[in-house]
Amino acid sequence: MPLSNNRQERYSSWVGLIYVFNLIVGTGALTLPGVFVGAGWLLSLILLITLAFVGFITVTFVVETIACANATIQWNRIQSHRVDGESEAFEEDSAEDNINEHTAMINQYQSRYYSLSEKVELGEMTGLFFNKIGRTLFYLCLCVYLYGDLAIYVTAISKTMCDIVCNYNSESDDYSMPCWENAQIDKITTYRIFVILFAILVGPFSYFNVQKTKYLQILTSSMRWAAFTIMITIAVTEMVEYRPQGKPKLIHFAGIPALIGASIYSFMSHHSLPGLIAPFARKRFIIRQLALDYFLICTFYILLALTGSFAFAHVFDLYTLNFVPNSLGVGGAFMEVIEYYLGLFPVFTLSTSFPIVSITLQNNLKALFLDVNAMERYNFVLRRLTFPTLTILPPIIVGLLSHNLGKLVAFTGSFAGVTIQYIFPVMLVWCARRHCTVIIGTMGSNYFASPFRSSFWIGFVLLWSVVCVALVTVNLI
Repeated sequence: MPLSNNRQERYSSWVGLIYVFNLIVGTGALTLPGVFVGAGWLLSLILLITLAFVGFITVTFVVETIACANATIQWNRIQSHRVDGESEAFEEDSAEDNINEHTAMINQYQSRYYSLSEKVELGEMTGLFFNKIGRTLFYLCLCVYLYGDLAIYVTAISKTMCDIVCNYNSESDDYSMPCWENAQIDKITTYRIFVILFAILVGPFSYFNVQKTKYLQILTSSMRWAAFTIMITIAVTEMVEYRPQGKPKLIHFAGIPALIGASIYSFMSHHSLPGLIAPFARKRFIIRQLALDYFLICTFYILLALTGSFAFAHVFDLYTLNFVPNSLGVGGAFMEVIEYYLGLFPVFTLSTSFPIVSITLQNNLKALFLDVNAMERYNFVLRRLTFPTLTILPPIIVGLLSHNLGKLVAFTGSFAGVTIQYIFPVMLVWCARRHCTVIIGTMGSNYFASPFRSSFWIGFVLLWSVVCVALVTVNLI
């Protein structure tokens, strides 16, 4: 697939790292304090660091594959030019002379093939290195993951609104309780009303060409940083003033599946990585910079999860519910504003992200079932009505049937997340290495090759994937 020749906006490496940080740190982080309590803080700490390390390994695999994809496309362009411009000369010269000349050229310019200058999405890379079956499986797994993502958004927003509105026994996860004292309506009914309201108010935006603007990114990123910083500060203050109220166990093996799902979901960036690193102005040390980002994010997660699990006697599956109004016992107008801000934080950020993720899912569904190079052949109803409806309807149905955010995150992270974050990067880098070695030569010239280039790491990641899926499957059964 030809790459875009449009001039891309460039940003510095530090700005790029902030973008990567903002992409990774999202809804998944809000579920970590709850799963830390469920799995035990020491076991959770060890597993979170391990999952961050494995996620970084596969990030380097994606970077290497992008470089191989750039090299493959550059190679194809050169070969196309040679065929178009030198076909007659080739007939006159001997094949051996051309092979020698060709080999000399490769030896001289081999390292120039590998770059990260052009954006090549994962879907495009599957077209380069996989057969049709592999490409179809990738799109199916990506669509399942995005469906899970949207279902998590619907559930998180509706639960947030329900817990803010309902004031009777707000610390209980029992949704059969009345929403208000002596009221006829229970919390589950209120929750489902908010799911329907969300579908009516936010769902229609999925039918339009909504783009994530620079200013929207800045706004949501600022809100995210402020919210997480305030939550950590309040948790530390609560422990200092009232002593730690939470008493999480050291190790609790029954909580491992939920922790795995939430952690994989929390470190997900692989499907969006090509679009993020392409505009980097300087890419020479991109792997080191991503390593720094993963280290900082892991540290940030540990700080958020540990303070939350020890500060509160009960930690909700969505951490912001611990900060809804009148839950902290701290008076004052300023603290009330802070509590409303934290309580409504998922509503603000996820509502703006829902249409964007929905449109991304639409594009992948169209790539899976339609010919995206000839979209004008399809009628308006199919293109503009059918696919948006197929995108938003399943998450709304899931939201109506279940309010268990922890299980949704565990399922999305442990099944679809494992394939996107672990299995496909491993298969892509393995196929890309073989492909580029055949057409270009030794992989030693790929400056962006993963430092984990030994076959041991490929086997390790695949084995780890099997372990993660097995643990979650046993738990669900």
